[in-house]
Amino acid sequence: MSTQENVQTVKRFFAALGRGDKTGLLALSAEDIQWIIPGEGWPLAGTHLGHQGLADLLQKASEIETSFPQPPEYVAQGDRIIVVGFATGKVKATNKTFEDHFVFAMTVRNGKVTNIREYIDTQALARSSKRG
Repeated sequence: MSTQENVQTVKRFFAALGRGDKTGLLALSAEDIQWIIPGEGWPLAGTHLGHQGLADLLQKASEIETSFPQPPEYVAQGDRIIVVGFATGKVKATNKTFEDHFVFAMTVRNGKVTNIREYIDTQALARSSKRG
């Protein structure tokens, strides 16, 4: 697949993520997808493997309201796509808000996302997840 086709796959992935479209995300993900989210003290942190790991992650993510007030930037080279953006949100359980500048390093092969490594403000997300 071309670099441009890989970027389109990632854009479709983010659109499905924004809609909460579990079926669409699974269709765009390799069976052995690996999604790494750094940090401690907040529900999404960890390494999520395969379609079951992705489904579990999406279930946890439903407890967080997230919006992207501006379109992210996509930087691509071959099968590697870097997504740079900004998100705001709220953790439903604590009713605390957060702002997060992020970078997603993603790999796409044969039209499927195979790997995601997030670089995010883990402290902001952990603070908003903490009760009290």
